[in-house]
Amino acid sequence: MTVTAAAPRPLTRQDYKTLSLAALGGALEFYDFIIFVFFANAIGQLFFPPEMPDWLRTLQTYGIFAAGYVVRPLGGIVMAHFGDLLGRKRMFTLSILLMSVPTLAIGLLPTYADIGLAAPLLLLLMRVLQGAAVGGEVPGAWVFVSEHVPARYTGYACGVLTAGLTFGILLGSLVATGLNTAYQPAEVLAGAWRAPFLLGGVFGLGAMYLRRWLHETPVFAEMARRKALAAEMPLKAVLRSHRAAVAVSMLLTWMLSAGIVVIILMTPQLLQKIYHIDARTALVANIAATIGLALGCIFYGTLADRLGAKPVMCVGSLLLAVCTYVFYTTLRTQPELLLPLYGLTGFFVGVVGAVPCVLVQAFPPQVRFSGLSFSYNLSYAIFGGLTPVVVSMMLKNDPLSPAYYVIGVCLVGALTALFVRRTPA
Repeated sequence: MTVTAAAPRPLTRQDYKTLSLAALGGALEFYDFIIFVFFANAIGQLFFPPEMPDWLRTLQTYGIFAAGYVVRPLGGIVMAHFGDLLGRKRMFTLSILLMSVPTLAIGLLPTYADIGLAAPLLLLLMRVLQGAAVGGEVPGAWVFVSEHVPARYTGYACGVLTAGLTFGILLGSLVATGLNTAYQPAEVLAGAWRAPFLLGGVFGLGAMYLRRWLHETPVFAEMARRKALAAEMPLKAVLRSHRAAVAVSMLLTWMLSAGIVVIILMTPQLLQKIYHIDARTALVANIAATIGLALGCIFYGTLADRLGAKPVMCVGSLLLAVCTYVFYTTLRTQPELLLPLYGLTGFFVGVVGAVPCVLVQAFPPQVRFSGLSFSYNLSYAIFGGLTPVVVSMMLKNDPLSPAYYVIGVCLVGALTALFVRRTPA
């Protein structure tokens, strides 16, 4: 008698519903976290002394932005610990509340003219709270969707979720573009800048409501049923038995952070400072880049399912390096090509959509949330948090510094991809 193996199941309507709700909720929360960077120039003028040199004001503003990344490991470790022991869904929902409250508060903060040095200190505190929240949100979202779909769709699920997070950036870019279109720069400084943060608080409540309809992941539910959850502190097991996976995950996250932070988040401001492109034009081009990024995340995630993550990450990293160089050097002589070049560069940044697939598959289910969260957040705290500061300092010597930084990190990513391994479930 011949036993025929059951065919792998396809994606169901419930899978698509879970992906859609998770991606939309993630988009609304990620909007809250990144809207800061779109108004960095205005915030720098309002929250620091007017006599401060422009380069130092920019550096300190991005320093406060970076603070949100520095505290991500702490928030991520705590949420991941309970996510591995109590369930993915609970932490996935809690992170929304921890993000929406400080976002709302930023929109209500008094400025330097009102309370002096207390203003940037309060702003710093709000960014710290946001960082703690997003530290649990992003890794938790990747684990959540990957454990809901069949294993052969892990790349697609992570790509769709990452595209959803990208939509949060797009939403921020659209809001910033609309604000800069409707108001003059003086009006933005006078108070219009507060609206996007107040809107973010509303988005947070909406995301909390959406996640009421999600269910615990089948993988965690099965582990709980078999009493196969981690027998010790999950992070302890990660650091003892999965150090190689942590190293690979951290280096690939460095590449992810460089692509997102420099090309998507910082470039609209850099276009204004380096190439003297007006704010509205820079933000419209950023919309094209962000749409390209969302499409690229799904493309590369799907490709990772078909071809494997290793070749996709290796080739994709090199393509991003080449495109970044072409983008920054061409704009010096042909600024009219900004829109198509930025959109294409955004698509190649989409290789980051394959990174979470690698991270999810690098750790076994019992410690997956903790392993992914620790690696991703520690790397983002070190590399992602310092990137705006380092690039800002490098700009004092060379206007092509952002391109050189991204190219260097992409080469690191391509080499790291050669060491990608998949841990059996």
